[in-house]
Amino acid sequence: MDIKLSEVPSKEIMPGFHGKLIHTEKMTLAYWEVEEGAEVPEHSHMHEQIMQVLEGRFEFTLDGQTKVYEPGQIVPIPSHIPHSGKALTRCRLMDIFSPAREEYK
Repeated sequence: MDIKLSEVPSKEIMPGFHGKLIHTEKMTLAYWEVEEGAEVPEHSHMHEQIMQVLEGRFEFTLDGQTKVYEPGQIVPIPSHIPHSGKALTRCRLMDIFSPAREEYK
């Protein structure tokens, strides 16, 4: 099976976060188009997550430490660690989650 990203429908998962979501049995891959100023409130989850900034500048707080991330930077996010973020500019992000995010299906 192959997937053409341009044919995957986008879903607005939270205000300003438009995701193209691809699921396997054990993982979810999310390509986000994020509006400038959009925020994801502090939260944690059982999933391991890897975030990569593809375009723009994204302010990200992980376990109380805030940094600004730019294209090419990758952030591993362990299970159950609080994190939040804000798009300082329009952004494109990629997230990988394991196990799959059932609530995103």
